Amino acid sequence: MQLALMDEFGVERAVVFWGRNSDDESILAAAEAHPRRLIPFASISPERRHFRPLWERDDPAILARLEALLATGRFRGIGEISVVHDATPGFAETAFAPTSRVMRGILDLARRHRLPVMVHCESRATAGLSELLEAYPDVAVIWAHGGYTDAAEARRMLARHANLYYELSARTWPRHPRSAAYSIAPEGGLRPEWRALIEAMPTRFLVGSDASHHSEANERMKLASVRAFLAELSPAARREVGGGTLARLLGE
Repeated sequence: MQLALMDEFGVERAVVFWGRNSDDESILAAAEAHPRRLIPFASISPERRHFRPLWERDDPAILARLEALLATGRFRGIGEISVVHDATPGFAETAFAPTSRVMRGILDLARRHRLPVMVHCESRATAGLSELLEAYPDVAVIWAHGGYTDAAEARRMLARHANLYYELSARTWPRHPRSAAYSIAPEGGLRPEWRALIEAMPTRFLVGSDASHHSEANERMKLASVRAFLAELSPAARREVGGGTLARLLGE
């Protein structure tokens, strides 16, 4: 379904990582079956039941699994790592310190393998995220959904941390189930404050769909919202946000 929708909406490639009914191995298998379309990231995220006890103990033993995955050379990044994530249907809340021993170990591995890390960290934990970014200035961190921050906070964080990249999945939807304020492009179009920020810093933003595969109609809405959002940007910004930023993060 996802590949068919990518064809329909002109999406050349997409980063993929595992959700509730898969694992790193199945993600890698899918990416190897479609190497020109799917870009695999490896994840040891704490909402997974068998990983959570290790996160709760801040046990670096969990890093051995990630290290083994990355040593294959077949993964292009790390994530999504949901270090601070509100509870949603089918998704247990996570609230771990962004500067924990496990998180630092993940960034150590990212540095060693020269890979980007995608982190889900809600805006209430921005201070901890800033501390982590300052400790690893040479590691590219993709902020999933931008922590659902407003434009002013996004500008401040991007100006402060040159290694931070703001990912827009779920933010382009006309409506969001958690809050109408989370949409940067509601029914009336792209909000002016977001247009100004993205046009000023297009190499720091990238789009995504936050695919869940719950229904084809929902996935079509997500991709349609991305296409509508990109159409509102200048051609130069559209090239960066729509693919250029990700290509550089992948070393292409």
